[in-house]
Amino acid sequence: MTRLISIVVAAAVVLTLLASSVFVVDQHRFAVVYALGELREVIKEPGLRFKLPSPFQNVVYLDKRLQTLDTADGERFLTAEKKDLVVDAFVKWRINDPRQYLIAIGGSGGQSSAERGAERLAQAVQVALNAEIGARKVADVVSGQREQLAAGLRERVANAGRQMGVDVLDVRLKRVDFTPQVNAALYERMKADRLRLASETRSTGTAEASQIRADAERQRSVILAEAYRDAETIKGEGDAKASQIYAQSFGKNPEFYRFYRSLEAYRATFKGRSDVLVLDSNSEFFKYFKGPGSGK
Repeated sequence: MTRLISIVVAAAVVLTLLASSVFVVDQHRFAVVYALGELREVIKEPGLRFKLPSPFQNVVYLDKRLQTLDTADGERFLTAEKKDLVVDAFVKWRINDPRQYLIAIGGSGGQSSAERGAERLAQAVQVALNAEIGARKVADVVSGQREQLAAGLRERVANAGRQMGVDVLDVRLKRVDFTPQVNAALYERMKADRLRLASETRSTGTAEASQIRADAERQRSVILAEAYRDAETIKGEGDAKASQIYAQSFGKNPEFYRFYRSLEAYRATFKGRSDVLVLDSNSEFFKYFKGPGSGK
């Protein structure tokens, strides 16, 4: 019985040692073998591998896939004009040299190595942004030299990544914005500019409206004057024509003409009942009251 127990224990120990001596490297990871805390081997190809049992040797894994470093909150950077800008950036990167990467971040691998690597890369991005933004004005950062800024940023971060054993494939700016205080000041200035522009537009419109009204009044006066002139001309021509017709008509019988004019005078004179006219009864005015005249 004792012998059986010894065999079982020995078998368990062997299986444990064998299990701790075999490990699998998949296609998405690098395997780094440490011997008593010292980096001994980097395995880049996938497959079944063997090592000494723990604690003589242990294995840590590094992700070889493309990774994204994304800043959670925007960082503040000073431009050449000493104005604050809030900038968000993201980096696409992957580990190229695991040995150099682990030496650069100063760790023994594991999950903490990924965090330390991202932190080191974020520091490199911040240094590059400080250098690139600090050499440009606000207008250049926002729009004027955006492509040049991104190119310079990629070059700086790529150089820092090569020293870490990392390939930096892309660096992009997600957001370039002013600080809340600057945004408020810009809003107030834009509001003042729009109010000034609106006031100028209204003033221009009022001046143009006054000019249009004055021109319309002038044209109205000219049209009325010309119409009055034409009307007086036509009226004069009509009166002349009428006088001519009267003259031609009454010239055929002057006595009848005088009789007709006297009747017109009587009608105009005695138009109102309250009218009073004091004249000598022998006056020429009452000539046709006494007789119709001798003419036919």
